[in-house]
Amino acid sequence: MYELPSLEVMLALLYFIHTHCPTLLCFSAQGGVSLLVPQPNVNATVAQNILLSVEYSCKGIVSIEWKHVSSWGTNKIVEWKPGSYINISKSYKDRVNTYENGSIQLLNVGVRDAGYYVVTITEELGTNIYGTIVLSVYEIIYEDLHFVAVFFAFLTAVSAVLVCCMWFCNKSVHLFQNKRDKLKGNFLCMDIMM
Repeated sequence: MYELPSLEVMLALLYFIHTHCPTLLCFSAQGGVSLLVPQPNVNATVAQNILLSVEYSCKGIVSIEWKHVSSWGTNKIVEWKPGSYINISKSYKDRVNTYENGSIQLLNVGVRDAGYYVVTITEELGTNIYGTIVLSVYEIIYEDLHFVAVFFAFLTAVSAVLVCCMWFCNKSVHLFQNKRDKLKGNFLCMDIMM
């Protein structure tokens, strides 16, 4: 009798496939279950909602299970039979939506959500097929935005000082010209009087 490899072996194999052929994963099991993972690598920023998209086909009834594997451990997210029951773990209760095609949507992702997401499709005869998606979550670097805001404020202040200097120089030139014109006018008057 043939035994399926362990989850760790499957993850190692899937990681190898992800790194060498990251565009599309399609698996097929002996019992007639097939699984398509159209986007095996997903990038997100903190607080974003993301879709972990898969699509399975099977002639019989299946159960679908999603697990999250990361450096913090393995967590079961959800298990369900389409059109029947849905069992969502407490830590994901208000953060996950399930879809009939086997996909899930994670709401408001955080850095701890980064890692491997393993979907297991189990046919009623017991045949399992696995798929995995690698999720990378990035933080928005507010320090960069802060630097831009401070730099913009500095440029605004410098331009305000330059505008004031230009206004002062312009006024000084006008005052000097007015004084010079008055002095010329006074000398002309004196020349005429003499």
